Amino acid sequence: MTIAEKLDIIKYNIVESAKKAGRNPDEVMLLPVTKTKSPEEIMPALEYGVRAIGENYVQELVAKYDVLCPYVEEFHMIGHLQSNKVKYLIDKVSLIHSVDSLSLLKEIDKQAKKHDKIQDVLLEVNLTREASKSGVYEEDLDGLLQGSSAFSNVCVKGFMTMPPVGSDEAFLRRVFSKLRGIYEAYRAQDCNISILSMGMSHDYSIAIEEGSTLVRVGSAIFGPRNYQ
Repeated sequence: MTIAEKLDIIKYNIVESAKKAGRNPDEVMLLPVTKTKSPEEIMPALEYGVRAIGENYVQELVAKYDVLCPYVEEFHMIGHLQSNKVKYLIDKVSLIHSVDSLSLLKEIDKQAKKHDKIQDVLLEVNLTREASKSGVYEEDLDGLLQGSSAFSNVCVKGFMTMPPVGSDEAFLRRVFSKLRGIYEAYRAQDCNISILSMGMSHDYSIAIEEGSTLVRVGSAIFGPRNYQ
């Protein structure tokens, strides 16, 4: 299938999943993830009408930025971000999905000030307590969110999570439902909270049924990643 045909299928699935949950499909944003893909491989998606893409690595985002920025309105940083890399992408990204510490928030705030911008971020929540994964534990989330109020050039827009690869549907639903509950509780207190980033190529339909407002889909659009 072509990339356009794959995008048609994914958009159809998003609509059907939203309807199944009694939701408005327009509430769900599709973020194509372009990890390891060249600008030439990404271009068919842009010709289709995609205007936002997500990258996992700072160096990839920076390398592709100048080529793709005439066509892309939003670049998202979705992978783990080290504080010493923030300065390289702060002027290029609309949203950082993977914030999990006050020290990272502090550096984002510092670099955003230099560019006179308010940087939107999501707090990554590690609900399954995987040692190999980034993300703040549930019991530490409130402190991180409260601490974020000290930074005038950062705006927390919501939350992101990634369940373990290979999880069964029942487990995925428990994880997604739990973060949705957290999201809704904070959203009731803070009008800036509006994004719940859950779901990838293998589980985005389940995530939408459980309340996701943003799904990150890579391999289902662009095929297997090339790590060579």
